[in-house]
Amino acid sequence: MGKVIAISNQKGGVGKTTTAINLAASLAVLEKKVLIIDADPQANTTSGLNFSPDSDQKRTLYEVMIGKIGLEDALIQTEIANLHMVPSHINLVGFEIEMYEEDGKETALKRALDPVKDNYDFVIIDCSPSLGLITVNSLAASDSVVIPVQPEFFALEGLGKLLQTISLVQKGINPNLTTEGFLITMFDGRTRVHTQVANELRSHFKDMVFNTVIQRNIRLSEAPSHGKPIILYDVISNGTTNYLNFAKEILERNKQ
Repeated sequence: MGKVIAISNQKGGVGKTTTAINLAASLAVLEKKVLIIDADPQANTTSGLNFSPDSDQKRTLYEVMIGKIGLEDALIQTEIANLHMVPSHINLVGFEIEMYEEDGKETALKRALDPVKDNYDFVIIDCSPSLGLITVNSLAASDSVVIPVQPEFFALEGLGKLLQTISLVQKGINPNLTTEGFLITMFDGRTRVHTQVANELRSHFKDMVFNTVIQRNIRLSEAPSHGKPIILYDVISNGTTNYLNFAKEILERNKQ
């Protein structure tokens, strides 16, 4: 049975898409069958895996969520053998407007994903950086949430709203949704504030914070512009090591 993990944080610039791409790629390299869904109209995951959002505007997540095509019709094979993707497009912003008065609008993605998710060991959803209907759909379709957190004080401010949204989804739509954990990203151990915020996060959330820390890494930030996950762009970089360790920690937590 496929485990569906949403990567979510409504604050931009915390490494959400980087985490989605590189967790999915690392799990695939570790011989798991993985599907990554780009649920962000900005389509950064799509371009970050070397696919142009404009190359096929009729087979994206938007068409899937409005029921025009099945999710299997939007699947793309990536450069990594075990990794498939459902691409996004800016058209996805229209979903919230078009579906505003429709019944079941919060579970459109879940309905589309359910028939195919067991073909995979993991489904990774890159959520939109907002708490709107698209993100609610992503959480409704997921088993758990990974929350990337940059170790800056401002990055902690929005966690309350995100956790409140997760709680509302649990109460009203998806009672089985859990928080997989908090992932510290863009960490620079030479910076006192990074160490201080990381310690504060671990003190407050304890075992919910992953042991793995994603270090600030130039090669990691370069990789998306080349349309590659870090493991294909620079296999010996710290970014590759960090995300492989994170994938192994996910596997250990889920015992798959």
